Amino acid sequence: MLIRLLPLVTGLLPVAAIHISYLLAIQAGRLPVCVPYIAGCTSISATGRYPPASYLFKAVMLPEAMLLVGFWLASAAWLRALERAGGDNGRGGSIIASLGTGGALCLVLYVTFLGTHEAFYEFMRRFGVYFYFLLSILAQIALAWKVRDLATRQNMARLRSLAQWQLLLCAVPFLLGALNLVLKATLAEPDRAENIIEWIFALLMQAYFVLAWAAWRQTGFSLSGELQAAAHRPPGRSSGAGA
Repeated sequence: MLIRLLPLVTGLLPVAAIHISYLLAIQAGRLPVCVPYIAGCTSISATGRYPPASYLFKAVMLPEAMLLVGFWLASAAWLRALERAGGDNGRGGSIIASLGTGGALCLVLYVTFLGTHEAFYEFMRRFGVYFYFLLSILAQIALAWKVRDLATRQNMARLRSLAQWQLLLCAVPFLLGALNLVLKATLAEPDRAENIIEWIFALLMQAYFVLAWAAWRQTGFSLSGELQAAAHRPPGRSSGAGA
């Protein structure tokens, strides 16, 4: 089903759009040439601030927000199906969906005011991007934590491993955020370091969705709530044990 591609598209689409926007901005003479993950010569926001790159950036990131809403709602359904497969009531995921949807709406706010310079609009842009990252990471942690718990109880080794990798991806941005605070307090010009951290942070956050795609495939998830692999596995049999 196409719904199974939702996490993959959600994860890879903005990565492609940001990098293509950066190349367009370089071609237009708007931004310097560098490897931003290493040199930090520009921020992610700068790639979508000036035409013609801004047209592509906004044309992709606004639909990306809608994809995120769909992903978090579908993830809540997936989580409930996992719970039912394990004999639980299957009512989980509401808080996770709310956090993720809130983050998606903040992304809309950020993209809407990107490129404006008035003080109020600048505040709205910063509010949008900060809470987009915060709410999205919290939703990612909550989902991976719950899935890891369910996978452990249902003896689904591969799914548990994927959830653990997702938790690791979520932990690194918090460490990067703490490092960013230290660098801001100690460096005379911390902008380049902040840009590097921003690029790595965003890439790791998108990698989470690729692992979610793998997790959905592992459980045979469809939007109807069927978990083919989990529901038909004999009790006590490990999914992927010994892999």
